Amino acid sequence: MPFTFPTTKTTNKKDYYIQRGVEVLPGIITWTFLILGLYLSFQLPLAVAIFIIIFDLYWMIKVFYITVFMLFGYRRIRLWEKIDWIKKCENFSKKDETIDWRDFYHLIIIPTYKEGIEILEPSLNSLAASDYPKDRMVVVLAFEERAGQEAIDRAKELEEKYSSKFFGYLTTFHPDGIKGEAKVKGANTSWAAEEARIFLQEKKIKNENVIVSTFDCDTCVHLKYFSCLTYQFIKNSKRHQFSYQPLPLYNNNIWQTNSVVRVIMVSSSFWQIMQSVRYNRIVTFSSHSMSFKTLVDVNYWPKDMISDDSIIFWKCYMFYHGNYFVQPISLTVSLDAVLDNNYFKTIINQYKQQRRWAWGIENIPIIYRAFLNDRKISIRKKISRAWEELGGRISWGLTPIIIAFFGWLPLWFGGNRFNQTVIALNLPKVLGYLMTFAMFGLLISMFMSLFLLPPPPNKASIFKKMIMVFQWILAPIIAIPLGAIPMIDAQTRMLFGKYMEFWVTKKVRK
Repeated sequence: MPFTFPTTKTTNKKDYYIQRGVEVLPGIITWTFLILGLYLSFQLPLAVAIFIIIFDLYWMIKVFYITVFMLFGYRRIRLWEKIDWIKKCENFSKKDETIDWRDFYHLIIIPTYKEGIEILEPSLNSLAASDYPKDRMVVVLAFEERAGQEAIDRAKELEEKYSSKFFGYLTTFHPDGIKGEAKVKGANTSWAAEEARIFLQEKKIKNENVIVSTFDCDTCVHLKYFSCLTYQFIKNSKRHQFSYQPLPLYNNNIWQTNSVVRVIMVSSSFWQIMQSVRYNRIVTFSSHSMSFKTLVDVNYWPKDMISDDSIIFWKCYMFYHGNYFVQPISLTVSLDAVLDNNYFKTIINQYKQQRRWAWGIENIPIIYRAFLNDRKISIRKKISRAWEELGGRISWGLTPIIIAFFGWLPLWFGGNRFNQTVIALNLPKVLGYLMTFAMFGLLISMFMSLFLLPPPPNKASIFKKMIMVFQWILAPIIAIPLGAIPMIDAQTRMLFGKYMEFWVTKKVRK
């Protein structure tokens, strides 16, 4: 029986009601908590105050925990950068003569829409600079047909320059208006992957010997990434049951964008570095790699979902009935931070990007429906993974608001009787101590960010370099408007059935 995976649109009434029931769940929980927190600040201020103290204490401990894991992750990056991965591949093949590392090919799919040559060329150059043999690399530059003549012209120019640099170089154009597809990246990459499958079949290259990577069009890979990925792949006896996740850094234009965007992008990178140590909870994000055999077996990416980079993990997870994992690759890939032609547009676009990432909540009803249909996954594992997805999204939207405002609500609305209690008199002091300790994590982030920065451009002034340090005072200020609010926005849209369309982040190089 062929593998099936739930889709966002269904004609089955039962599936529809489950889908909508879970879609509204994040929004209902978030808004209930916000409204109830405000109401109880009037009615039960003492209970709210105690809750806030416990919650802030929990987050103080969690900040310490996250910081420790982040430091371990950073240390591992520096260690892996020094390793000769080609030599490790050679040594492995000598020990296990049944596996020749040179039999393995890399298929790299780069979807693009209207991005210019100045964005695409650095990505292709980084592939050409890789230490992995280029005669074992196939590059697919995947355009959208609806991008028009300009895309055709860019495709021809790039093909002339790069087609001779790799074993295979394909240019694909995803047709517009295919029935059942939305205007999303997953539809384009799936089309490109099928074209690549035909090419590889003609070359008599087996799918199980191909590692496929899908990169955003601005992704510049570490020169050792593919050799490291090959080693991790060949030494893994269950290699087809893993995705492989590099660490994204938004460094391509980090010196050109503004401080607000830098803090958000670097924070996102820190989160991925921390998650790389807690690998049992990782889900694929942005650029990632996997077995091409597995990708073909699950029939590629969903063609109607925005968050294709994470849902492909869940599709494979269901295909292997819960025995699918993510192997962190502690090498970096560099992408573009949000940047537009002026400060205001950049901030607006940053909000839209955060909201698009937050739209990963669309995965939750699909995952829950898939869990209901799969009896081979244990109940314990289903509950654990289901709560990780839902709880993480709820926390994303609520935590900054709880920390910044909820502690003050009992003092504002609790009345004279509460304000004369011992807890009320000490609440500001206790919250102050807890927040001061939490700043420890912010200081660590500040110093780590300096080590992860690329070299400054020659024209960078001393003032610009100093901003890279002091910009971190913005972190508490922007946590709500560009952190919590985009998530609550996404949850509210889904609550009322106002589904988002894929929004392509504008990429500008100065």
